[in-house]
Amino acid sequence: MTTEPSQKTLTHSHAGPSSGRNRMVLALVCACQFMVILDSAIVNVALPSIRDDLGFAPAGLAWVVNGYLLTFAGLMLPGGRAADLFGPRRMLVAGLLLFSASSLVGGLASAPEVLVAARTAQGAGAAMMAPATLAAINTSFTGPDARAKAFGAWAASGGVGGMAGAVAGGALTTGLSWRWVLLINVPIGAALIAAALTSPADARTGRRESLDLTGAVTGTAGLAALVYGVMQSADHGWSSGPVAGPVAAGLLLLAVFTAVEARFANPPMVPLRLFRIRGVAVGNAMLLLFGGIGIAMWYFTSLFLQNVLGFSALQAGLGQTPAAVMFMAIARWASGLLPRTGVRPLVLAGSAALLAGFGWLSLADANSGYVTGVLLPTLLIAAGIGLTFPTLMAASTADVPGGDAGIIGGLANTAGQVGGSVGLAVLATAADARAATRADGSSPAAALAAGYDLVFLIAAGVGLAIAVVGILLPRHRRG
Repeated sequence: MTTEPSQKTLTHSHAGPSSGRNRMVLALVCACQFMVILDSAIVNVALPSIRDDLGFAPAGLAWVVNGYLLTFAGLMLPGGRAADLFGPRRMLVAGLLLFSASSLVGGLASAPEVLVAARTAQGAGAAMMAPATLAAINTSFTGPDARAKAFGAWAASGGVGGMAGAVAGGALTTGLSWRWVLLINVPIGAALIAAALTSPADARTGRRESLDLTGAVTGTAGLAALVYGVMQSADHGWSSGPVAGPVAAGLLLLAVFTAVEARFANPPMVPLRLFRIRGVAVGNAMLLLFGGIGIAMWYFTSLFLQNVLGFSALQAGLGQTPAAVMFMAIARWASGLLPRTGVRPLVLAGSAALLAGFGWLSLADANSGYVTGVLLPTLLIAAGIGLTFPTLMAASTADVPGGDAGIIGGLANTAGQVGGSVGLAVLATAADARAATRADGSSPAAALAAGYDLVFLIAAGVGLAIAVVGILLPRHRRG
């Protein structure tokens, strides 16, 4: 017979928000989150240099990004359950080792196949790290006030990583070589491994059980097939075989996964009872929507700055820095408000900012100035993201038994990642279609601006949808 570890066992003596042990845990998980988000952003800027140096074919170059995204999205559920079974500290160390080693291999790659393989391994390492960071927060910070502040710091560290990635990618590629966008992870990873080995994060959060292999295989394969099919939509129509086939297979595998978890797995990798918790069910549904919002903000705004306003990659990164700073500041401020206001008011306020900001940004065109056309609306959007993102993460992981902290972190990360992948594909298709209709009678910049404006208008609608779903969230979080 297996039993849940007691709350006392899980938290030891470090439940206080100012505990030195807690500060060490929080510094570690924030640094790991920074590293994961940094790597997601930093490589994009270097893609043209990578293509020229290694001789990538156009279709192959996409796999420098897609290989990472596939394993990252597909392996987060088993990564989250492994954090419960083996402990977040062990999974952080294992993920950091794999991430750092694959970064070294990728940075030294002399052939396209080697780089794609290294990036695929990086995604696996990130999938081990990301859920473990949330598991460490949930088991170390048990009070609602302390946990909310920890989530705010965790979210802000991701904002720092995204901002640093956009700027550092351009600077490293221009000043040194594209290889350094990967090699920079090696010294950072070595320092974090040393910190993780001595971290007071709990060694084990869950039961002494075996991993649900059937659930791991069907869930991972289903998510990977779904994301792969969506990725193909950039080159093929949504009804084409390369898109519809993998998407249908992914949905079928996920249906099998759900049936296995509900009836056959003992213990299940994802206990479906968790979805009876309103915050978990509604929070994860909103994170799916929110993934597309994040893509629209950072990815398409960068394209607008470069392709419409004529910014360089480095200038575009610097141009988005004020919004990143706004996001970090609001995220930390919102985390202090969360225990007093509950999740619903912050989500509704954030959704209103998203709706207004994206609506404003959708009016920008090739003649717009940076300040009024991009900077001011993106500051408003960043404030909305800062209000909603850490709040949704807290809501989707609240009221969960300590032994399920890892898998709930995996679910939350998976929801955001899958939402981002699907959102990118849908929004990119919409942008391309709108730009194509304007290509004959407009300048190239004006046609592209019309496509991006449609993306921002859709994102405003998603902001409204988040507000509507947010009404279902609990008014107050329970500690």
